[in-house]
Amino acid sequence: MPKLKTINSEVLLNKQLKDTEFRKEYDALAEEYELAGEIIRLRKKSGLTQRQLAELAGTSQPSIARLESGEYTNLTLSFLRKIGRALGVIPEIHFRKLGNVHN
Repeated sequence: MPKLKTINSEVLLNKQLKDTEFRKEYDALAEEYELAGEIIRLRKKSGLTQRQLAELAGTSQPSIARLESGEYTNLTLSFLRKIGRALGVIPEIHFRKLGNVHN
């Protein structure tokens, strides 16, 4: 059986980001993935499994999995508050100006 070659995910991502179409799609989802990564870090720092976090937040493990995948649709502030309370944090939502929007 041939030996499988492993690839560092950061190296692969940096290579893919050189493709302008990939970069455009990646940038469009960057905020979702940033939020997902933050929730994963907070959950792990708290020593919780997805199932344990779901129980503390009053939701299901599949909901936590979707949230952590960055593909959660119809995300609400109420849901983020539940997750935050379970993790001992509060969500902080703000707006920032887009680079090419006129006043």
